[in-house]
Amino acid sequence: MAGITSFGAYIPRLRLNRASIAAAHKWAMPGLRALAKGERAMCNWDEDAITMAVEAARDCLTDRPREDIDGVYFASTTLPFLDRQNAGVIAAALNLGHGISSLDVAGSQRAGTSALIAALRGASEGETLLAAADARKARPASASEMQFGHGAAALTVGSQNEIAVLRGSHTVTTDFVDHFRGEGQDFDYGWEERWVREEGYSKIVPQAIKAVLDKTGVPASGIARFVMPCTMKGIPDKIAKDFGIPAAAVADTLGEVCGDTGAAHALLMLVAALETAAPGDLILVASFGQGADAILLEVTDAITALSKRQGVSGALARGRREDDYMKFLSFQDNVRLDWGMRGEMDNKTALTSEYRNKDMVTGFTGGKCTVCGTVQFPRGHYCVNPNCQALDSQEPYSFADSPARVMSFTADWLSYNPSPPFFYGQVQFETGGRVLMGFTDTDAGQIEVGSGLKMMFRIKDFDKDRGYRRYFWKAAPLSTGKEA
Repeated sequence: MAGITSFGAYIPRLRLNRASIAAAHKWAMPGLRALAKGERAMCNWDEDAITMAVEAARDCLTDRPREDIDGVYFASTTLPFLDRQNAGVIAAALNLGHGISSLDVAGSQRAGTSALIAALRGASEGETLLAAADARKARPASASEMQFGHGAAALTVGSQNEIAVLRGSHTVTTDFVDHFRGEGQDFDYGWEERWVREEGYSKIVPQAIKAVLDKTGVPASGIARFVMPCTMKGIPDKIAKDFGIPAAAVADTLGEVCGDTGAAHALLMLVAALETAAPGDLILVASFGQGADAILLEVTDAITALSKRQGVSGALARGRREDDYMKFLSFQDNVRLDWGMRGEMDNKTALTSEYRNKDMVTGFTGGKCTVCGTVQFPRGHYCVNPNCQALDSQEPYSFADSPARVMSFTADWLSYNPSPPFFYGQVQFETGGRVLMGFTDTDAGQIEVGSGLKMMFRIKDFDKDRGYRRYFWKAAPLSTGKEA
């Protein structure tokens, strides 16, 4: 039977204090104070929808053989590349091999649930990794700036060892325009809230829910968890009440701790629901966007055997509060700072070299000597062990999931970095090998020689003249819990 076989999530470490947004705009928009509760997740300068999707997928694939994955779907309305397959970048970063299918899904806030329905329908043909992520920009001083958040969720979908099986689904498609973002535009343009609430959510979403309940014969009173993203307070509760879904079943929208993560949010809330679900629970997922999707899932006994992973709760616990609104504007490219001549470097990428070295650069794959077992990065013709030096003895070896420690580091205030200082240094991997690399998600005083590190897939630099961005891996301090 088609179902979900694993889940994972990722929320950026930085959480912008909404009070800092309201304080910056109080001279012009004092009414924003009404929305200034809690925090919203914000990408670091080197994060985007692809990097977040990779991290959510790594969490989802915890203890899962990657050779079992037959396809990758990526759902987002903020795809970093408009004409380059973004799912292909994710597959390369995860070292999923070349014999898989891949697909980008976009164009609607329900792209995540639509991709999930498609993956469930194709479950008999193989296991699919579905990642959804969004890093939406919002116009400064808008309500969206308060409501949006950045984040990602990932699921694997197949027909064996399901932790939640599909009981039914239904889709309503109607060109109801609650908001849009036209070609060449950075920001969404939203329509009047009352119209969207009364003609959109309140009339279209119930059509999809009624259809899926009728198809499956499941009474609304039997729903254990009702997942419905919505930035308008009270809408999910009202729809649940109208159907007879228990009030206690309505899932937290994560609005105060994360914000609405766009196309990823229905799946992010679903992951949060699965983290605490028990066998037999019925989970109803509904999402809105030029129509509506409704998906009914039943949790199985297999969920009790699923290995521990970060999930939404772990990602939230990793957060650090950010009070600097100007930093947020700079990271979002909503304000251009004068970085001096050091910031004027031409970052043109040699695509030929990038392609030839894609396993090393995107997949962080080095080499392991088959003669003496020495690990090294980059992979070379000769083993670096002076007592071995075997020729052409290297087999591929991934450093991405190897634990590591700080061997040496520098906090450089002279080199250009969008979030100075530029932390970099020698990283010693516990399985062998050393790499000189950049650090990310690092604050002054947070690391020292010997500190534990984990690898994260991030943007290395932007080529703004040509609209290209390069990715590589960076070292991040191991988190031990809520940092602020």
